[in-house]
Amino acid sequence: MTLQYRTARPGDRKAMEALDGSFRTDTVFEVIRSEDGFAVREVPVDPPLHKVFPPDEGDGDDGGGDEDARTFVALDGGVLCGFAAVGYASWNRRLTIEDIEVAPGHRGRGIGRALMDLAAGFARERGAAHLWLEVSSVNAPAVHAYRRMGFTLCGLDTALYDGTPAAGERALFMSRPCD
Repeated sequence: MTLQYRTARPGDRKAMEALDGSFRTDTVFEVIRSEDGFAVREVPVDPPLHKVFPPDEGDGDDGGGDEDARTFVALDGGVLCGFAAVGYASWNRRLTIEDIEVAPGHRGRGIGRALMDLAAGFARERGAAHLWLEVSSVNAPAVHAYRRMGFTLCGLDTALYDGTPAAGERALFMSRPCD
């Protein structure tokens, strides 16, 4: 099987929307508040958690249009198996990873890292100082993957998901310098 990477095309939208971004985990990150701030620690969950994300409400970029936004796709034998949607903000020289997903059967093969490398290349083209993303505190597999890619925790929001199907989860913010 040959993996191929490219900028998304309008015809990729349907396959991106159909991609299974769910995950399973037996640990989550717990946010502990204190008088002086917050601490984050990984804790086991029993039974393991299976998280399925609701359909995306964003209008996403198909690779054209906005010069400061891109979506990159990974194809395995011509079938879309992953994507990363990113956007650059010049005011703070930040490239935001808006969404990154790899189909469950393709995880652990370096596809997420390759998509992140494409995002980092786009960040360098734009003059970004850093890459930034938001991840749910229950998505321990993603947090571990991002750490392996050089991201570190840089903040959190304890109320971002209130009033959504993810209520009770915490938003963890991670960043890494743009090499």
